[in-house]
Amino acid sequence: MNYIVMDLEWNQSTYGRAGEHPRLPFEIIEIGAVKTDADYNIISEFRTLIKPKVYTKLHHTIKDMLNYDEKELFSKGKQFKDACKEFLDWCEGEKKEEYAFCTWGMSDLYYLQSNMDFYYMEKLKFPVKYYNIQQIYADKYDPEKNICKLEKAVEFLKMDQTEPFHAAINDARYTARVMKEANLGDFSEKYSFDIYRHPKKKEEEIIDFHDGMIEYISSEYTSKIAAMEDRDVRSVVCPKCKRRVSRKLVWFQSAPNTDLSVGKCLYHGYVVGRIKFKETGGSDPNVFVMKRVTRTDKKGYETIKKRKLDLRKKKREKRHQAKGK
Repeated sequence: MNYIVMDLEWNQSTYGRAGEHPRLPFEIIEIGAVKTDADYNIISEFRTLIKPKVYTKLHHTIKDMLNYDEKELFSKGKQFKDACKEFLDWCEGEKKEEYAFCTWGMSDLYYLQSNMDFYYMEKLKFPVKYYNIQQIYADKYDPEKNICKLEKAVEFLKMDQTEPFHAAINDARYTARVMKEANLGDFSEKYSFDIYRHPKKKEEEIIDFHDGMIEYISSEYTSKIAAMEDRDVRSVVCPKCKRRVSRKLVWFQSAPNTDLSVGKCLYHGYVVGRIKFKETGGSDPNVFVMKRVTRTDKKGYETIKKRKLDLRKKKREKRHQAKGK
């Protein structure tokens, strides 16, 4: 299998939200990508500029980062549909080879699909898997697993910096070099699911076992309360043996859109469930759920338990303060 390491540059309204197109807040103006083999060696490259249709003037912050201007975009840029089709054809190659997308961060595939939808192009095959090299790198090199900019990773690895950053093809090359020189090894199980498109119906829901965890992406619900009434959302099973666990901490809200739960498998110890509620972005205030269940230890359990107790204490204090006013 080949890896398509891609990077996009996009433009936006120079007038902020007031001038934003509701279907296209970010317009792609450049696609850069390299194709690597299974050992992360670059075997092919793709680069094209795209002539803007919606935002014909570059936003000042974007213009400062790029090494070209509007004149070059209009003189050398292609129509988006033509450029995107060429790119996807290049990804497969003449032999229609299997490939997987790799990106530095979570945005590129999301915006690629939003631009494709704007021009009513055929959608990518659902669900869309990809490798977030930024997070995979952070998981290995940062104790807290905090992400960093591509420039920082390149500097840390003492890689040559002969080309400027923020040119799509250059950033794609740098990302591919990080994949090879950071000794990330076999990360085939560390894929993510892009959520530009999410399950609409129960039969489309994603339940996947990979990288030592269970990942579940639900269909839509009318509210968070309605989502938590679904047994499929609430359930927690051991990622190793798939058996139900005894509940140690029932689901509780740890952040505005995040709930946590802890259970214990008789055979494999503690597991933690994390739910993130995502708005569907439609006209209705619907939500869908992204749930991950991973293994933890007693220390992890005690940390989450303390967080729950601290949050409960803060709520009591707020209620008492409200009563005293």
